[in-house]
Amino acid sequence: MKKNYVHGYSERESSRLYDQANTLSEMLHYDTIFPKGSKVLEAGCGTGAQTVILAKKNPDAQILSIDISKESLGKAQVLIKKEKITNVKFELQDIFNLYYEEETFDHIFICFVLEHIENPVKILKELKRFLKKEGTITVIEGDHGSVYFYPESEDALLAIQCQIKIQAGMKGNSLVGRQVYPLLKQAGFKNVKVSPRMVYVDSSKPELVDGFTKKTFIAMIEGVERKAISMDLIDKKTWQKGIKELYRTTKEDGVFCYTFFKGVGVK
Repeated sequence: MKKNYVHGYSERESSRLYDQANTLSEMLHYDTIFPKGSKVLEAGCGTGAQTVILAKKNPDAQILSIDISKESLGKAQVLIKKEKITNVKFELQDIFNLYYEEETFDHIFICFVLEHIENPVKILKELKRFLKKEGTITVIEGDHGSVYFYPESEDALLAIQCQIKIQAGMKGNSLVGRQVYPLLKQAGFKNVKVSPRMVYVDSSKPELVDGFTKKTFIAMIEGVERKAISMDLIDKKTWQKGIKELYRTTKEDGVFCYTFFKGVGVK
């Protein structure tokens, strides 16, 4: 999966992930609570942005966080140590080839990972083997097709489409959020429940203007500029105009909306 990570592994991307996690913590995780003593597998922890939130909300759970990137795990370990968190263990693992015993975990948490996988049903079925009977899985994904904003801009939409096309070309799917329910059902989970978590941003919410619109979403789109232009998906002038008009939505009269989807299923 590492080679399919469209956003790359730069320091800027690490910062963007931390900004995203911290800004959206309450919205996405107010209900990410596991019973005391639970064994939780975080599949694809990256640099630990979500790990910190998961651990702090569940101090009495044992969390095993895995990733295929040694570099990302190193950053995650530094972050956890800095936050003085003691209920997390990290391991270098490929989620397509786990060596744990079946039915080891009470819960599995997988956030912003399926969008980078060619066959998400396959990985969900694989992860299900390691859940105990009646154990749960939590899946969180965004959906770039859920973006709308004011003032409207065709060039801004073209810039966003570049991200969608590049990710699709890498066998990922940045529109996967809308598929969380059918994916969990196809993987054989029962009692599947999905809730949309819409981020609505206007100038009365300066923390979201900065933390989400600027540092999370626009920063993500800006990150594919070189690829988008080199692949002739857009010309430089249109790209620059599109990015400028995305920033225009952060002004006093601007509005920006994006929807995440959180699904929970039972084995």
